[in-house]
Amino acid sequence: MRCLVVADLHYALPQFDWVLNVADRFDLVIMAGDHLDLGSAVEGGAQIVVVRKYVELWRAKTKVICCSGNHDLDSRNAEGEKIANWLGGFRSHDVATDGDTVEIDDTLFTICPWWDGPLTQERIGQQIANDAKKRKGRWVWVHHAPSDQSPTSWSGKKHFGDAALRAWIEQYQPDLVVSGHVHQSPFVKEGSWVDRIGETWVFNTGQHIGAPPAHIVIDTNHGEAVWMSAAGIQAVNFKQQLQRPLPYLMAPPEWFTSPGRAGGQTPAQT
Repeated sequence: MRCLVVADLHYALPQFDWVLNVADRFDLVIMAGDHLDLGSAVEGGAQIVVVRKYVELWRAKTKVICCSGNHDLDSRNAEGEKIANWLGGFRSHDVATDGDTVEIDDTLFTICPWWDGPLTQERIGQQIANDAKKRKGRWVWVHHAPSDQSPTSWSGKKHFGDAALRAWIEQYQPDLVVSGHVHQSPFVKEGSWVDRIGETWVFNTGQHIGAPPAHIVIDTNHGEAVWMSAAGIQAVNFKQQLQRPLPYLMAPPEWFTSPGRAGGQTPAQT
């Protein structure tokens, strides 16, 4: 399975267009939160209409998973905690989102909402505990905030990660956790797009202006992940120890440019 992971598009329409152009080259597109931009001059409701249409178009080309981020919260639940209620509409288009658990091929995906308070956080913990019992093969979590005390949550000055997520990772040891949220992490000294906590590989795409967005391609058949951004290309092999500093590559691995589901161009070349 070949997955494209993006996050923090923040209503940057050229980046949404880029994902649309390459979506059919992947078995799955994962959008790890912050579809919207709270600082945009475009009203939130209008942003939601546009993003919904993009996600529908993505889904017409491939499978899609979306979780909420802190910029996506549009309402409150019965307990008064903020939630991204609008994302629930994606389910009518067969898009898995906050609180869902789906199995694709041999991989179980746990899709976590952004938690605004202790009750939502508790529900995430319960969802993970329940999914641990369903685990048969590979287990992937989609969670907007990265783990606390990890290079993937380092801003250059302090960590902005989720301590609860780190505790869950240490307890359950999923195979992969994909995140975003801390835009600077892959681009600052002592930060990174990738880390390993025990046996778990954790990722943060990072964020920069312009298309293509910073993105990660995960190929489970090759057991590798490739990060591509304005800073360059890096890759990790899941069967090897993570060693730092990660080198920048002159070109992505051979499998990355080989024909995928619908063509052979490198995604970042589009």
